[in-house]
Formats: sequence, structure tokens, C-alpha cells
Amino acid sequence: MEPKQHLYLVDGSAYIFRAYHRLPPLTNPQGVPVGAVYGYTTMLWKLADDLHKADGPTHLAVILDASGKSFRNDIYDQYKANRPPPPEDLKPQFPLIRDATRAFSLPCIEEQGLEADDLIASYARAATERGWDVTIVSSDKDLMQLVGKCKHGEDGEACIDMLDTMKNQRIDVPEVIEKFGVPPELVGDVLALMGDSVDNVPGIRGIGPKTATKLIQEHGSLEAALAAAPDMKPSKLRDSLIEQAEMARLSRVLVQLKEDCPLPVALDDFKLDTIPPDPLAAFLEEHGFNSLLKRLGDGRGSPERRVDLNPAKPVTAGAAPTAGSSRQPLPELPPIDRSKYVCVQDEPTLAAWIERAMAARLVAFDTETSSIDAMRAELAGISLALGPGDACYIPLGHGGTDMFAERPAQVEKTRALALLRPLLESEAVLKIGQNAKYDLNILARHGIDVGPVDDTMVMSFDLDAGRSMDGIGGGHGMDELAARHLGHTTLTFKDICGSGKKTIPFGEVPLDRATEYAAEDAEVTWRLHRLLKPRLSEEGATRVYERVDRPLVPVVAQMERHGIRVDRDKLAGLSATFAEEIAKLEGQIHELAGQPFTIGSPKQLGEILFDKLGFKGGKKGKTGQYSTDQGILERLSGEGAAIADRVLEWRQLSKLRSTYTEALQAAINPETGRVHTSYSLVGAQTGRLSSTEPNLQNIPIRTELGRQIREAFVAEPGNVLLAADYSQIELRLAAHMADVPALKEAFAEGEDIHARTAMEMFGEVNRDTRGRAKTINFAILYGISRWGLGGRLGVPADEAQAMIDRYFERFPGIRHYIHSTLESVRANGYSETLFGRKCWFPRISSNNPNERAGSERAAINAPIQGTSADIIKRAMVRMMPALEAAGLSHVRMLLQVHDELVFELPEADVPAASKVIEAVMAGAAEPAVPLSVPLGVEIGTGLSWGAAH
Repeated sequence: MEPKQHLYLVDGSAYIFRAYHRLPPLTNPQGVPVGAVYGYTTMLWKLADDLHKADGPTHLAVILDASGKSFRNDIYDQYKANRPPPPEDLKPQFPLIRDATRAFSLPCIEEQGLEADDLIASYARAATERGWDVTIVSSDKDLMQLVGKCKHGEDGEACIDMLDTMKNQRIDVPEVIEKFGVPPELVGDVLALMGDSVDNVPGIRGIGPKTATKLIQEHGSLEAALAAAPDMKPSKLRDSLIEQAEMARLSRVLVQLKEDCPLPVALDDFKLDTIPPDPLAAFLEEHGFNSLLKRLGDGRGSPERRVDLNPAKPVTAGAAPTAGSSRQPLPELPPIDRSKYVCVQDEPTLAAWIERAMAARLVAFDTETSSIDAMRAELAGISLALGPGDACYIPLGHGGTDMFAERPAQVEKTRALALLRPLLESEAVLKIGQNAKYDLNILARHGIDVGPVDDTMVMSFDLDAGRSMDGIGGGHGMDELAARHLGHTTLTFKDICGSGKKTIPFGEVPLDRATEYAAEDAEVTWRLHRLLKPRLSEEGATRVYERVDRPLVPVVAQMERHGIRVDRDKLAGLSATFAEEIAKLEGQIHELAGQPFTIGSPKQLGEILFDKLGFKGGKKGKTGQYSTDQGILERLSGEGAAIADRVLEWRQLSKLRSTYTEALQAAINPETGRVHTSYSLVGAQTGRLSSTEPNLQNIPIRTELGRQIREAFVAEPGNVLLAADYSQIELRLAAHMADVPALKEAFAEGEDIHARTAMEMFGEVNRDTRGRAKTINFAILYGISRWGLGGRLGVPADEAQAMIDRYFERFPGIRHYIHSTLESVRANGYSETLFGRKCWFPRISSNNPNERAGSERAAINAPIQGTSADIIKRAMVRMMPALEAAGLSHVRMLLQVHDELVFELPEADVPAASKVIEAVMAGAAEPAVPLSVPLGVEIGTGLSWGAAH
């Protein structure tokens, strides 16, 4: 018997605008904008890949809106009148999107005078009358009127549903009722009452979705609600229903889908057969979509080669070798099959897995816990993976929290960890983790020192920091990497544990589901390692991974475990002081405003500043409210607006209070009495570490308030804190990298670099010229504009430009560095640090001037800031071995903040430790990168972090 026919109708117009807003501006080799084209192509491809044969299409077509007016404009001339014209850079992409559809050899349907929704409705009706099931690929609310329209056709019962690819959700009758409160056949009545501002369907003014739904639920239809209006209690709603009844009826006609349109292409012509690769390959090649071309494969010229748009399951494939590589392509792996995973619930099975992992010499591992806080989380289980489909989950802490809850069979935790320790600590077995730092901390708390370790998250970062996959930016989390590199959608924590109030601890998840989730994480990590590891050497990332980032993982993990003591009483006192100051400032601001208002509301603040007080220069954004960002307030302050001064103070104090003096108290670990920040090795594009929970990177450095907060970070009794800070490291690196003799000489002789610059720039050194020179020194390295420098120095843009020109005249190497760096980034797409770290800038040639200028500024500074980050990381990796060699193993490295390292140690060891710390930091670049300038290190000590400065 012939299988049942299933038609998929793709709402292509929705795909176009989603693709356009999803991607940055891209151009093809001919200079034509193709960002939306690329996004549309990948979305269509992904849709095809995701359609399993079990319920995939036998027929498929893409439906598009034709340009011009539709028959609805004849009914109501204001229909869609409010819609703005498409963006200028989108217009030339419309015909290319049609070309993209045809390149897949898929029908591309559009008809003048009709909207895509009407064609979809007509094809859906025709298909169901023949007994075909229909799936509409869209999330358009208007199309939800069609859901569930079942007919008994030639081939039996047939129904219509929808597929929302944004949410990966099927939409059937229950989902429509959940959204609208009424079944699909009444959705049009709800839409007629509430109207649609996007399409300019009038509806009834003042009636929103909730009221519209309630009226239809109570009365059963639009006409019944209108008929009942005269008998309702006097109200604004009653009057609106009576007065605007005809407008509601007009709206009902406008939202009604036309299901009897002539079909421009016969249904049978939508049959989904094999797709010739040559047209698709030619299209991809013409527009420079190289990664998609690789996915198509190098057999594109063969007539036997086919792109399967209806696969049984997504296939996980090996990464293609890079251009010019001699490496053979990795063989295809079977698709991920969660049914193959093993739940290890007894010692003999665990012993067998450990024995196999020892023999394999490489194992991917992951921990499952009760919390994302590695210092407080309880261990629920460990997963291992040895290859495709060869993964297991070892539950260690499963069972309900109720003392009477039944615990599933599992190896006793202490016994299991004792069996696992030799494997996890073996120098002969490489352990693979994804964000391994977290797992190292969890297991360290159980007495296991895991190593050696490769980290796929860090590998991804070292290969693709800031990089766009043909314009699509990507993070380095497991779910994103699995989708990008493996074409696989992983189970999420929400899938397993639920969300909101219904969330359950992982330890209460049934073991079959816990095994699927946990073992999949380990297998995905194994597969990612297999793909990413070879790329390191092929793409020149081995040096920075092996010499900088990989050895840093256990170092940072140990720093997180050390944490730092904070003085709760000091914080509480500061918080109270800040609260008093905030209240005082609020009173002053309200007095200056002439009325009370919510200072934290940008909308209310903007109205006070520009509408009531009449300050000039207010600019409204797309939301219609004034911008009141830092730059605006600083400008008003410079113009003498006292209220702007007070608001800036209020904002700073409010942020410091909420972010630090209050949050730090809550962050104190009850077991250790210390604060344990979490460092991210992939948080900043240039390679700098970032920290969260709490964020210690943004405490103001040179302000009195920042110093007071640092005073709350204290040493344990009997110890002191030591702060070691690189002195002007970015300026030193700029002097080296740009080869500026005057600056190199100044650093070599220990001169005041800002004074030297002031003499070169202005011919004299005084407080004013040195201050200006300092601003210029740093601003130039960040690619500042004439307007930006003028704003910082308080001078006109022309005068600022003259200073920039004079700076380049005195230091021509800096100009050459900037120009050569930008040329290199435009040519290669990335900048590079002295240690080979690549930083990608996909928007460096953007048509958007703001995006382009922002990328250029970042590209100028990235090699310098990135090299600085590499150097302090190398110092961190070398620090503890050097201290241990000097008999100072009890010195603990606690924090890394920008160019500074903070240690805790007995006061008697300060002289010896200072000598070691300074030597390690000053020589951190050697021998990999000999520098032509010395690295200066400033060291201070005290009972608190603040006192150490």
C-alpha cells in the first residue's frame, strides 16, 4: 500500500524576515547584500535536515508573498498601510531568495493579488480533500485558523497542523486553544475584535487579546458578541462594540483566509524527489557560501550525488579538512542514538567501564549536580563516553529528598569515587571535558585531582573566538557546538528537569531519562574533541591552546576553590552608607526636577530632562523614549546640568550597592566563609578572563568608592594580601608591536611615559599636558575618533584631530601599526596576538557604518589587549610551580582582575614571595615571545585588597 501523502507548506516570507534580522550584513563576491539570502538558505537546509522520514514530507513547496497589493486592499484601502518599506539592503535579496529556493529544486509559489497565507490555505484545503495530511511551517497567528481542519478525502482522514521551527514545536488544536483560548475555527473572530497593528486591521479600539478572547468564549462568535452588546451593562466596552460593530465585521473579512484560490502549480508537482546537486552547488559557489558548499560535499559534479531532504535521521559527520590540508576527511559517524546508553548500577559493570577506559587511553566525562555553583553543588552522577553510542551514566545521588522515598539501585558514592579515582587521576588517560573547570572543582571537593584534561569549550574558543559561521555568530556552549558542528540537537536541562516552579533536582530524575541526558553530554563532548582537536594544528591554534589556555584550566579551578575572605560587617556598613547617600541624592534630584519620579526609569528621567526641564539634545529611540545613557548624562553635566551630576552619582552608588555591598554578602559560602567567583576562559573575545557570581572585574579601580569596596576583601588572621599589577602593559606592548623607538627608550629607562608623550606632543610637561597625553596614549590604542577624543578632552573635534595627527607625526610607528592591522583583518577576517591567538571580526567590512567602525576600533586594540591577556595567563600557569620550587607552596593565588594578580600569604613570606612573583610576571612572555620593552610589575601588600594598592 502506498504510504500516506504528507504535504509541507513553508511560509517563505516569514523565513526571509527572520533571516534578515538574525544575521549581520553580508555581501557576496560581487558586492551584493546576501545576509538574508544566506540565513534563508541555512534555515531551509536545516528544516530539510530536521524532517524525519517517519513523519516527514512526501511533498513540499515554499510559498512567498508577491510584491504589490492584494484583493484586501480593494476591500479596505488602509490594509497594511502602516507597514514600512523593506530595508534598502533587503530589496536586492528578494530575487536571490527565490533563486535559492529553486537551487534546491523546490517549487517556489507566489501569485499577484494574493498573499502567501491565502495560497497556503488553498493548497492545504486541496490537499486534505485528497486525503493528504498537511503541515504548515510557520508561526503566523493568522494561519492558526487552519489548524485541525480534518477532511475525509480520497485517501482517508486528513488533518492540518503547524510546525514552529523557531520553538521546534508542533502546533495542533490544543496549542491553538492555549494561545487564543478558543478553537481554531473561532481564532478569526478573536482576531477581528483585537485587530492587528502590523497589518493595519482595525479591530475595535481598546479591545486587546484578553478581552477579545473573553467575549468570544462567553458569546460563541463575533456576531453573537456584537448582537449581545446592547444588553450589556453600560461601559466603554459596550459602547465600543455598538459603535464599531461594522469595523469589526470588516476586520473579520480581512483576517478570513481565502481557501478557493486557483492553484498555479498542481499538487502532484510538489513531490519531493532526489535533488540534483549541480544547481545548488552553483548557487552556493556564486554567492560565496563556502561552509554550505562543504556540506554539499566534493562529489557535487557526480550525477549520482544527491542531497537528501528527507533523511531518516540527522547524520553526525566528521569535519571536512581545511583548504590545503593533507589530512584525510574523518569518516562519518553514526547518528547519536540515546537508546544505546548504559546506566551503571553495580560495581562489576562500573569496573568493566573503568577497565575499558583505561585501555582506550581517552575518555570523555561529565558530572551531573544539583547546582551550577561548583562550590555548593551536590554530585548526582558521572557520565563517561568512549566513542559513538558507547557511553554510560553512573548515578551516585539519585532518589527523592523525602527520607521515605525509594532510592534506585546505584553504587554507593564513596565506593564509586574510589573506583573512579585511578582512572580520573591517571597520567596515561586523557580526560575530555566541556567546560572542564566546573567538573574539576566538583571532583576536587571529593578528593579527586583530575588530569590530564582537554577542554572542548576552550578549543572552540581558541579556534573561533568572535568568528561567524558565514555570518552566524556562535557561542561555545555544548548545545551550540553540537548544533553547529554535529548537526545534533541535544536534550536540555529543561527537557529533563522542567522549568519554573515545576523544576525538579537532577537527583530526582528517573534513571532512564537521566542516563539519556548525561551520557549524551559525554558522547557529544567525545565527538566535539574528535572534530576540534585536528583543527588546532591545521589552523595554527595549537600554540595558544597548549601553551596558554589548556594549562590554565586547573589553575583557575584551584583559584576558584581558594576563594577570598570578605568582611561581612564592612560590607553591611558600606551598604548602609550607600543607602543613605542614595536617599539623599534622590531628594536632591526630585528637588531639582520639581517633582518626585522614578529615577531608575529611563522613560521618566528622559521626560523630566527634556520635556519638563527643557534641556537640548534629547534623542528618542525606536521605542519613542529619550536616551538617558551615560554619554548623554555626561554631556549634560558638562553643560552645567546639576541634575545630571546627581543622577550619575545615584546610578553609580545604586550599582555598587546592588552589585557589590549587597550581593557580596549573599555570595559568602556558608561552609568556607569566603566568596568564590567563577572565571570564564571564553567570556571575552580577546582572551581576557571574565568573572561572574560575583563579577570582580568591574569594581571601579581609581575611585574612592572602589577603594572602599576593596577594603572589604581581607586576609585571614595572620595573613596579608599581596597585589601584583602589570604597569602600563598595553602601552609597553604597543611600543613593542608598533616598534616606536621613543616609547621603547622611555620604558627601558624607566621614564614617566605620559610625561614623555606630553613632551613629544606639546613641547612641555605640566599637569595639564601630562593628563592630556595620558588620555591620548590610551585612546589612540582603542581607535578613538576625533569626536570621541574631543569629548574626553573637552575640545572641538577639529582640535582633537590635530592632536591625533600630531601624535602620529611624533610616533609614526603607531599609525603604521593601525593601518597594517586593519589591512590584515580586512584581508584575513581576524587579528592575531604575539602568541597566535586569533580574534575574528566578521563585521569589519559591514555596510553599516556603526558596525564597521566598532569592528575597526576593536581590531586595532585586540592584538595588544589579547597579548596582554596571554602574558598574564602564562604568568598564572607558571606561578605556583615557581613558588613551590622556592619553598612557598603555602602561598595561594586568589584572584585575577585585568592586569593584576592577588595572593594570600603569611606576612613573613612577603619578601621572598614578592621576588618570585615579580620574576614570573616580568618574564612571562619569554621564551616564546622576546619583548623589546621590559614588563614592569608593581607590588603592594596589606590586610585588605584596598590596602595592598
